[in-house]
Amino acid sequence: MNDLKTNDLKVVRGNSTKKILNFVTQNAIFICLAVLILFIIAWDPRFLSFTVLRDILVQVSTRSIIALGAAFVLITAGCDLSAGRMVGFAAVLSGSMLQTQEYTRRFFPNMQDLPLWLPILIAIAVALLFGLLNGFVVSKLSVPPFIATLATTTIIYGINSLYVNLPPNESQPIAGFRSDFTFLGSGYVFGIPVIILIAIAVLIITWVILNKTRFGKNVYAIGGNINAAKVSGINVDRTLMKLYAYAGALYGLAGVLEAARTGGSNNNYGVGYELDAIAACVVGGVSLMGGIGTVSGIIAGVLIFGVINYGLTFVGMSPYWQQIIKGIIIVVAVSFDIRKYLTKK
Repeated sequence: MNDLKTNDLKVVRGNSTKKILNFVTQNAIFICLAVLILFIIAWDPRFLSFTVLRDILVQVSTRSIIALGAAFVLITAGCDLSAGRMVGFAAVLSGSMLQTQEYTRRFFPNMQDLPLWLPILIAIAVALLFGLLNGFVVSKLSVPPFIATLATTTIIYGINSLYVNLPPNESQPIAGFRSDFTFLGSGYVFGIPVIILIAIAVLIITWVILNKTRFGKNVYAIGGNINAAKVSGINVDRTLMKLYAYAGALYGLAGVLEAARTGGSNNNYGVGYELDAIAACVVGGVSLMGGIGTVSGIIAGVLIFGVINYGLTFVGMSPYWQQIIKGIIIVVAVSFDIRKYLTKK
């Protein structure tokens, strides 16, 4: 009888341990975020203020939009290296057409003020077309996403550099933006930064697309097993082109908002943004193997890096240590991802 009770206790303890480990594995990103915030608060309690929270959210708003676009590609087991250059080109395009009449180095000296929405729409549309190009090369030409988007990155940078070098600008930084444009990056509505409201709207739209539409289900299906997706009747080529186009549109929007937030742009704008976006997605639980990823996890991943960049600077930690911490977090996140994949397999 005592042996039976002992065995039962072992089983209960074993099940409890498994449940705890499973909970930690599934929610590691949120636990890590909470621990990081608590650490910074313990170091400097001033971090726990509305102003700090607002500043962090403003900084990560555009990064979250880029990450949401990159997530579509990652969920299909792809990789988009062109995000940063699309952000830069969209920033340059929109900024070049939204300068004040009084600015001495106007990109288009004789251009009359355009409606705010028109340059923004042009910038987003151009980025969308580049995204569509990515989708075409990947789906129709069967070029691996890494190579396809690497090629697009080079093309976009070349075009952007030629554009910025046009006379009379001749490769000078683009600045002197209109107030209605900078309002998107630094303005407030009912005390809330406009850029945060835009990011929330994009977040909601993306969540709906991934979770409540057939297109979103097809994206996950392709990432889970592309051959099974084809057999089940999913038009894989069309879906890939749509998701790359949507990702491009998000990159374009992020570029517009970054230009409005910082008040300037140049042909090197956006360098490295794609790597930060991919890292945030992976840390947020988007599997490199495809088929797995949530909007909440992606936002948590973006916040992790936002807290690292802002919070550790806030407490005076060296930026070199920040890079080390970011690298460790990425390695741990990928190891968890691989572990879950192998266990599932």
